Amino acid sequence: MQLNLHRLWIFMTVVECGGFSAAAQKLYLSQPSVSHQVRQLEQSLRTTLIDRSGARIRLTPEGEVMLEYAKRVFLLADEAVAAIRQVSGLQTGTLVAGGTTTVGTYLLPPLLAAFRDRHPGIEIGIQVGNAQQVERGLVDGEIGVAVLAGEPSAAQLVSEPILEDRLVLITQPGHKLSSTGTAEPHELAGELFLIREPGSSTRELQEEALETWGLEAAGRTEIWGPETIKQAVAAGLGVSLLSEHCVEQELADGRLAAVAVAPVPKPRPIVLAHRRDRLLGPAEQAFIAMLRNVRSWPGINRLRSIS
Repeated sequence: MQLNLHRLWIFMTVVECGGFSAAAQKLYLSQPSVSHQVRQLEQSLRTTLIDRSGARIRLTPEGEVMLEYAKRVFLLADEAVAAIRQVSGLQTGTLVAGGTTTVGTYLLPPLLAAFRDRHPGIEIGIQVGNAQQVERGLVDGEIGVAVLAGEPSAAQLVSEPILEDRLVLITQPGHKLSSTGTAEPHELAGELFLIREPGSSTRELQEEALETWGLEAAGRTEIWGPETIKQAVAAGLGVSLLSEHCVEQELADGRLAAVAVAPVPKPRPIVLAHRRDRLLGPAEQAFIAMLRNVRSWPGINRLRSIS
């Protein structure tokens, strides 16, 4: 039995889009054509891959297995292209780097700008999301290399630390706690804490800090992303714990205030990660080599001096 890769790709697209109609639009095919191609794939395998009985499609157990292998097949094809491009070195190619929200917003852009200065022929892309989203992108092969705050949990990934990051408590300027710049944990009991969404590594550290301070019962509300949290704190909606690098500029120009609380939250590692069985392209390898030379959370000028 030979597996038809065209039909396999259509099957993956149906799953990705959540239905035959959406997949047909993405592939510029008719819906009957898409349905026929998936049916032909099922007939060649003598099994059903997609349960069509409900209002929404669902993968059968056989379909779940096929989807995982299909991802590996096309990931291997991407790796083959990367291997061929090894011949041309770093004259051409693409580097798509992933980053968790804080890292992807405040560290990756200057890192990639410095990389492009050295390798202007490489096309650069950034994919930013919370820890769960970035890990999934690495596992699925959508991202070759990523920089994350905290260690990844997926068994398919390998990582190594490059930097550290620490959370600081931030308040609105003029807040009663900002007058001295220090506070005991019990003084925070009446504050509303603005915390990141589930799936964020920052959220995990925020919860851990509150537990360490004995503030498990403190009021809290979820807000997506550090930029929104900073705006909310500045407006007086509540207080929060965010990366020291995320709030550096706002603390310097007085838009936010920092309050030291003991014990201070423990630092988290900033790590580079990639799939352990992925054949990295020359651009990805060069970017990893550059990351290994970063000794502190750098600004753009210092980055461009990294050798």
